[in-house]
Amino acid sequence: MEREIIQTLDGSTTIHIKDWNESYHSKHGAIQEAQHVFIKNGLSLFPNKKVAILEIGFGTGLNAFITYIESKRLMQSIDYTGVEAFPISAEELLGMNYISELKANQFSSVFEEMHQSDWGSVNILDSDFVLTKRKQFFQDIDDVAKYDLIYFDAFGYRVQPELWSTEIFRKMFTSLKDNGVLVTYAARGVVKRSMIEVGFSVEKLAGPPGKREMFRATKGNI
Repeated sequence: MEREIIQTLDGSTTIHIKDWNESYHSKHGAIQEAQHVFIKNGLSLFPNKKVAILEIGFGTGLNAFITYIESKRLMQSIDYTGVEAFPISAEELLGMNYISELKANQFSSVFEEMHQSDWGSVNILDSDFVLTKRKQFFQDIDDVAKYDLIYFDAFGYRVQPELWSTEIFRKMFTSLKDNGVLVTYAARGVVKRSMIEVGFSVEKLAGPPGKREMFRATKGNI
């Protein structure tokens, strides 16, 4: 499928798949979406703690990179697992402007290492951030009670409804520890029903710029 790099409304870039009219991040702002959905409504719930994170859709590495930066402010120790079946190309990576847009030049080597590190290996980025990238289909995830937090950032239901199925959310539920949290930009009724069916308690929250609502699901009572 034909892909292109586009600039989103907050100035940050993303990858757009023309055949699907679908992007890796929101056209209204890639960085704004990541900060609102995954940091404000996810990572910030665990200040001053060791946090095990599973990302569904490692993609451009934006969510991992922002998590690295924010974890320093929140004084967290992060064990981060990113799952991706189809890694982006080196050429596409060069088109991502996250370092400049986040004013994070001091962490440029970290962003490079995130992408250059081996898939399937444990990569120690520093004493408080460990990254493991798994080249894997989401359907093959079989972790049990391993994560405190899941960033569910798969392509949208409109183009890949199978990634938002009850089967997938059952795997997410199983992967989380008790009282673990899953956050996603999605807010479709069919997604909420699948989450509830497998045991999640689901909250509807204000969405990022350009999107009215989003979901946060908890393994346990809210």
